[in-house]
Amino acid sequence: MTIVLQSSNFLNSSTSCRRGLIRANINIPNNQTFKISLPRLQKRARLAQEQELISVFSTSGSPIEKQISPSRRSDPLVIEKLYAIKEAIADRVEMHRNIGEQRSQWSSMLLTSINGITLAAATMVGIAASSSGDSVLGLKMSSTLMYLAATGMLVAINQIQPSQLAEEQRNAARFFQALYNQIETTLSIGHPSSVDVKEAMDRVLALDKAYPLPLLGVMIEKFPSSVEPAVWWPQQRRRQPKRVNDNWNGWNGKLEEEMKEIMGVLGRKDQEEYIRLGEKALKFNKFLAMSGPLLTGLAAVGSAFADHSPHGSWAAMLGIVGGALASVVNTVEHGGQVGMVFEMYRSNAGFFQYMQESIESNLTETEMERRENGEVFELKLALKLGRSLSDLRNLAAASLSKGEEIDEFGSKLF
Repeated sequence: MTIVLQSSNFLNSSTSCRRGLIRANINIPNNQTFKISLPRLQKRARLAQEQELISVFSTSGSPIEKQISPSRRSDPLVIEKLYAIKEAIADRVEMHRNIGEQRSQWSSMLLTSINGITLAAATMVGIAASSSGDSVLGLKMSSTLMYLAATGMLVAINQIQPSQLAEEQRNAARFFQALYNQIETTLSIGHPSSVDVKEAMDRVLALDKAYPLPLLGVMIEKFPSSVEPAVWWPQQRRRQPKRVNDNWNGWNGKLEEEMKEIMGVLGRKDQEEYIRLGEKALKFNKFLAMSGPLLTGLAAVGSAFADHSPHGSWAAMLGIVGGALASVVNTVEHGGQVGMVFEMYRSNAGFFQYMQESIESNLTETEMERRENGEVFELKLALKLGRSLSDLRNLAAASLSKGEEIDEFGSKLF
């Protein structure tokens, strides 16, 4: 009986212990689950919200993109056209550089050759006048033929002016390179449009017309009746597209007044000065171009009649002195590159005319949003004239106070 009671008490105690263990085992997981599950649910909610925002922005775009991208999105076809123009310009730069070097070599080689022929002919005349025998006739004929050859070569070289041709090609290469850089800037930071394509095409064709590559038919007149500034830009400029939300555009009444004064200084002082210098260079070049063949022609006549007679001695002197003077004239004209100097003056006058037209095209545009940004335009103008912004404003103030009596030139570069 005692044993039965003990066993029943043992069973009861074990059952109660099991119940306590079960309760403990049930209560502990409930507490842990309550503490861990809430952060997980919060993280999942945050991730869901972030994914929803990402999907909304990726499909519909940001409000800023909705306002900007439709109006300023670049057309792939426009970009492709600009790259095609850019490749053509790069090819033109290389062509003009190569041809410029070739024509510069023409100038030096023809100068050396003609002077060598002329001096050799003068030497033969002197030998023929101081000698006798059967060799005199050969010396006279040789010197006469050499003088005639030098005369023909001088007539041809004076018509084409190789030094001026080389300067034209150097200018063309420089202007094409500037256009190439401008297109690169437009492609890099701008939003190109069909207007940019048309403007680039017009500028390429204007440069082709201003600086032709062939010599026959389309060569620039080397001895014009009057000096005109070089023109390498389209005469009919296209209006700039409107800029969005840019009513002010950097322009004000003070800046417009300063630009008017600077435009007047460039026209009265710089451009007129280079046209005046160009006229002097043109007259001097004409005189040298006529004098060279005339002297070699007279030397040819003198060498033909050179002998021991009194008249023959004067003829021999004409042949010797004429050849020497022809060499000097040829050296001054082509060694001094007078044609290149004339082209440089003409190009500089064209540069100042271009600056005046750029200022005038902005000032005559009544819609401010179609003008080039005033601050950027002022900075470009100052750099092209070799001045700082404060120096440029001081020039405008001096022109406003002194008027046409101002002694200062607009450009400090040349």
